[in-house]
Amino acid sequence: MLKNRQKWTLLIATLLSSASLSVSGANAANRVVVIPLTSSATNSCTIIHQGICYGTVISQGRTWLDRNLGAARVATSPEDEDAYGSLYQWGRGADGHEYRTSHTISTLSTTDNPGHDNFIVSFTSPFDWRDGQKDNLWQGVSGINNPCPAGFRLPTKTEWEAEISSWSTNDATGAFASPLKLVMAGWRSNIGNSGDTGQQGRYWSSSPHNYSPVTYDYSYHLFFDNADATILELERASGFSVRCIKN
Repeated sequence: MLKNRQKWTLLIATLLSSASLSVSGANAANRVVVIPLTSSATNSCTIIHQGICYGTVISQGRTWLDRNLGAARVATSPEDEDAYGSLYQWGRGADGHEYRTSHTISTLSTTDNPGHDNFIVSFTSPFDWRDGQKDNLWQGVSGINNPCPAGFRLPTKTEWEAEISSWSTNDATGAFASPLKLVMAGWRSNIGNSGDTGQQGRYWSSSPHNYSPVTYDYSYHLFFDNADATILELERASGFSVRCIKN
């Protein structure tokens, strides 16, 4: 399985004759990627980002990455662990906190870039990793802390709603049957606990949710399990999957 730890160096195993590669990410210049000769995804490998080679798929007339950020491969089932990928806190960049084994810290960040790779837990309102909430994170391809490859961004709440409406069934079966092959990757709570792998899928949108007149904000995400699929809002300190859409 490929890992997207920023400090890893990987080895090119084969050359691609039919794919056009683009490389993005903070340390893209220092990266090479393993592409196994036996991989069925070789011909669809078009984007190298954070040490992983992604393809693209079309859904509802839009171009998406073919797997979750941090996932080793396109999902083969709703419970495919190699397709789970990373779990991001809303609005935070790819700094290492998204790895499922990252350590926790309770000191909130006063800046958009905490400067470490710990998962920041929050036990009190507003349950955000940032001290001083900001709604302008993750807004568009040039948005602050956008973790997606160049030209891609997080989907909006409206774009996720369009995806749900296209599914064959309104549940995890429909999510996986869609061109996106979404998986039940579980999540990480605002206090750092991991759970519900193989039972729930939670995917961030870029859309903030404002609890007016309450003075704190959550953010919207796609939720699905074996019984339902809907759009919910939850604490920004939570760790959810990310699937990127082309602008």
